[in-house]
Amino acid sequence: MINGIFFDTFGKRKLFIMRKIYLTSLILFLGFSFANAQESVDTQEVIEVQEILEPEIVINWEKSYDDALKRAKAENKPLLVYFTGSDWCGPCKVLGKKLFKTEKFQEYATNKFVLYKADFPRNKDLVEEKTRKINEEIQARFGQSKFPTMLIVNSKEQELGIKQGMYMTEYYYPFFDKAIRAF
Repeated sequence: MINGIFFDTFGKRKLFIMRKIYLTSLILFLGFSFANAQESVDTQEVIEVQEILEPEIVINWEKSYDDALKRAKAENKPLLVYFTGSDWCGPCKVLGKKLFKTEKFQEYATNKFVLYKADFPRNKDLVEEKTRKINEEIQARFGQSKFPTMLIVNSKEQELGIKQGMYMTEYYYPFFDKAIRAF
C-alpha cells in the first residue's frame, strides 16, 4: 500500500511539474512574440513618419539616351550614365537612397551633369521595350555587366570615368570631380 501511494503521489507531482513547464514556456513564447510584434509596428511607424517629414528629392533623369547626349552637347556638360537593376540589385537600391535622393547630389548634379539611368529590371514592365533595347545597346557599347556602375562620358561618348560597385557615398564626389576635370 505504501508503494501505491508513493507512485500515485510521484505521478501527480510529475504531471504538475510538466504542466508548470508547459505553461511557463507558453507564457514566455507569447510574451516574446508580442514584444517582437510591438517592436515591428513601432519601427514601421517610425519609417512612415520619416517618409512624411522628409521632402521628396526629385532627380531629373533624361528619358532618352539620345536626348541626354544632345543635352550634354548643348549645355557642354558631361553625361553620367547610371547602370542599375532597380528592382533586384540591393546595392543599386542603397545608392538610390543614400546618394541620388539627397539634396547634396541634387544640387551637385543639376549644375555639373546630364543624367541618364540605364535600368535593367527583372520586371520587364518597369521599362519600355524601346528603352530596354537602347539600354542593352549602351551596355554592349561600353562593355558593362556589373551593377551598379556609373559611367561618365562626354557628348562624343568618350569615357571620362567609371566606377563599378557600391562605395560609401562620400567616395563618389571625388570621382565626379576627377571626371569633370577630365572633361
